[in-house]
Amino acid sequence: MNCPFCDPASDPTQRIVLESRHSWFLERPQPVLRGSGVIVPKRHCATVFELDPAEWADTRELLLRVKGRMDAAHHPDGYNVGYNCGAAAGQEIAHAHLHVIPRFADEPLAGRGLRYWIKQPENARP
Repeated sequence: MNCPFCDPASDPTQRIVLESRHSWFLERPQPVLRGSGVIVPKRHCATVFELDPAEWADTRELLLRVKGRMDAAHHPDGYNVGYNCGAAAGQEIAHAHLHVIPRFADEPLAGRGLRYWIKQPENARP
């Protein structure tokens, strides 16, 4: 298996910023929303639905640490936090990963959150 999240060091474009018992917080250079990253379980699982109770608890604790780090470094006005599960939902790497995206009031697309696409009439199924 060639999974960039199973062996984060194999991908030179990402770095481990924080680590916990079951998870890593990884950042890749993001020219648009700096500081964005993903929390990934160390154990390979395709989606969030496969996390065990210890991984869920660990993800929450790491998320709180990530937020503290982002608050101190970037002072965002809000956050988008979420999983994409499956190709139809936009998941490109088949390893569960929780996106943590700091958001700022002065962004051109500020206010368009995770629910934006469910409000668009052009996204209605045929």
